[in-house]
Amino acid sequence: MAYTIAFFGTKPYDESSFNDKNKEFGFEIRYYKGHLNKNNVLLTQGVDAVCIFVNDVADAEVIRIMAENGVKLLALRCAGFNNVDLNAAATAGITVVRVPAYSPYAVAEYTVALMLSLNRKIPRASWRTKDGNFSLHGLMGFDMHGKTAGIIGTGKIAKILIHILKGFGMNVLAYDLYPDYNFAREEQIVYTSLDELYHSSDIISLHCPLTEETKYLINDYSISKMKDGVMIINTGRGQLIHTNALIEGLKNKKIGSAGLDVYEEESEYFYEDQSDRIIDDDVLARLLSFNNVIVTSHQAFFTREAMENIAMTTLQNIKDFINHKPLLNEVKR
Repeated sequence: MAYTIAFFGTKPYDESSFNDKNKEFGFEIRYYKGHLNKNNVLLTQGVDAVCIFVNDVADAEVIRIMAENGVKLLALRCAGFNNVDLNAAATAGITVVRVPAYSPYAVAEYTVALMLSLNRKIPRASWRTKDGNFSLHGLMGFDMHGKTAGIIGTGKIAKILIHILKGFGMNVLAYDLYPDYNFAREEQIVYTSLDELYHSSDIISLHCPLTEETKYLINDYSISKMKDGVMIINTGRGQLIHTNALIEGLKNKKIGSAGLDVYEEESEYFYEDQSDRIIDDDVLARLLSFNNVIVTSHQAFFTREAMENIAMTTLQNIKDFINHKPLLNEVKR
């Protein structure tokens, strides 16, 4: 009998990628469009494993019910795991695995795309010319060459980003709890304190994991230390930024622009077509009203190569679990 996996929060592109790669594995996959939560967890009855994405909820109650239904493995098809109660999973005897890196190039390149789009006002310029307005007023940007980028967190994505930014001729300041000094020598970048990074950076980009220590890392106090007109980019996790503090910084011109591929309350909106309804999240609506803010729907990872890697790594994680092999991508409390 085939090993059965229930996929939650799936889209057509998920089914396409996983069906293609599953030809090599032969699992029985059941796809569900709804996000995993306490109201639909009953769908995990009769399956061996559950696969979820960033906006699914695997809290203590959901995990308890999954365990009662006989689920032994929770496979995340993403890198982040802050939506999983790891203590509850350990107690319930459910193993958790993830995809730690699917395409660091995808996210790094998208981060640069946000920087360039904000700096050179490309979305505004495009809207104008479509309406027959070819004026340059209000579209002035700045040379990135010679400017300073502050990179918070220097994992795989950030290292690729730094390499790209060095190609622009930018100076790079970095902060990480575990600095890679060999990398710093190779790329000629400087590890520094957060205060110095805030004080000296023209562009700040966030690439650290979401933990209790990094939650709301960008807040009123940290923004007050930054350069006037600073650009802030977040392709990491929404809760790295206190959104109301960001809005206040935009209003008082302390923050010159912001590129956000993530939002702290994104689960209600992102990955869905909401065009036929009014956005009743006042904070998100306010963000969308700024002409110097770009908000996108958590799509930095979304390339063909990344989707192929996600499918392959997820299915290999499951196969390794079945065959009692070492789980290289296991997440433990």
